[in-house]
Amino acid sequence: MAPGNTIASLKKALALGVDIVEFDVHVTADDVAILNHNATIMDVEGDKHPIALSEYKNLKNYKPSLATLDQALDVVDGTVPAYIEVKLGVDVEPVVRILESYKHKYFLGSKSQRTLIELDDRLPNIQKIVIETWSGVRARRRARQLNTRLVCMYQLFLWSGFIIAMKHSGYELYAYTVNNPRKARQWAKYGLAGVVTDYPDRFKN
Repeated sequence: MAPGNTIASLKKALALGVDIVEFDVHVTADDVAILNHNATIMDVEGDKHPIALSEYKNLKNYKPSLATLDQALDVVDGTVPAYIEVKLGVDVEPVVRILESYKHKYFLGSKSQRTLIELDDRLPNIQKIVIETWSGVRARRRARQLNTRLVCMYQLFLWSGFIIAMKHSGYELYAYTVNNPRKARQWAKYGLAGVVTDYPDRFKN
């Protein structure tokens, strides 16, 4: 519906009345927190530039739609909570500095336990989401370490019995990326709390 991790996509999601907006964060060499899924940005010639080794102004030239974390938060402006995935290997300090200056509701997630622990040390009052690909055992162990009940797992590794077990154990389980409303409704009957989707328009009542 719009390029992911851009201001246009956030505005589109808000216009569709989503419950939460989700986006990914990396940090540039000059400590600018930006929205991007991959750890690199490609220029027009097809060359990939590592975000962690590049300055923001140069990356912006390669990708004019590149948004900063503070720009994204200004657009959301507390309309709905923001679910912010801090990517692997990211320096959390620039992210922390920005979030400390915003007072709206956020969730911080990562596939990296080390990253989540660092964020929890600096921002203990912001809820953490354990993002796990396939291992329910590891997801629960990580959640216990962080004292959180929020877990988000890759939908291909979920099944009804596991969803029921997580619900009965007191976890709030989410699935990514689910673009089939029928599957989401079926899993909701077993106790799935919600889904991350590319197509929020399909889930409108």
